[in-house]
Amino acid sequence: MGGLGFQELLVIGLVVLVLFGGRKIPEFMKGLGKGIREFNDAKDNVKREIEEGIKEKDKTTTGA
Repeated sequence: MGGLGFQELLVIGLVVLVLFGGRKIPEFMKGLGKGIREFNDAKDNVKREIEEGIKEKDKTTTGA
């Protein structure tokens, strides 16, 4: 997980539990998941547009 060990994750989990409380954690995690999903969708869209642009450029340079 990018250099985070078990102890670091445990400390982060405890801090989240203290800050948000047990009832807010599911709501927080749902929002976090939605944010990650939206980020991945945007990343995929940018990647697809770049690939389409490269293909379009290749068509124009090889077709001329």
